[in-house]
Amino acid sequence: MDSTTCERTRPLRLLLVVASLSGNTRELARMIACRGRQAGHAVYWQEAEQGAALPPLQVDEADLLVLGCWTDNAGRTPAEMKAWIARMVESGKRPRQVAVFGTGETQWGVDYYCGAVHRLIRYFDSPHPALTMEQMPQRTHDATRVAQWMDTVLGGLESARHADH
Repeated sequence: MDSTTCERTRPLRLLLVVASLSGNTRELARMIACRGRQAGHAVYWQEAEQGAALPPLQVDEADLLVLGCWTDNAGRTPAEMKAWIARMVESGKRPRQVAVFGTGETQWGVDYYCGAVHRLIRYFDSPHPALTMEQMPQRTHDATRVAQWMDTVLGGLESARHADH
C-alpha cells in the first residue's frame, strides 16, 4: 500500500533586516524572529545600518526577506533601509518573497502612520499583509498579533512550496 504521509520539507530560511531608531522596531523584530524559530525555521538577522557588511544569508538564498523599519518624516522610509535596499539591487540579487513590518506613531498623522511599511510593500509588490504597530510592542498584548501575522505569512509560503510538488 502506498504511504500517504508527507515528508517534512526543509525549514524555511528567513532573512530579517531591521532598521530601528529608538528600539521599538528592533523589539518587534525580536518577537518576529522568535515566532519564526518556534515554527522550526532558520532566522538570519541583519541590521540595515551595518552598511556594506555581507548579510548572514544572501537575499536570493532566503525563502523570505522580512524587512522591518520605523517611519521617518512624513511617512518616508529611513535612509539606512533605503541604502540597504539600494545595495541589494546593485548586487543583482532579488528576493523570492518579501514581507514587511514596522512601527510608527499616529500622533504625527494617520496619513503618515507606518508609511515606510506601505511604501516597501508597494516597491516589492509583496503579496503578504503588513504588520504595523504603534510605538513599542507590548509583549502580552501584541504577541498574539505577531504570531497571527507570522503564521499567515509562513502559511502562504508553505502552501506555495507544497503546490510546486
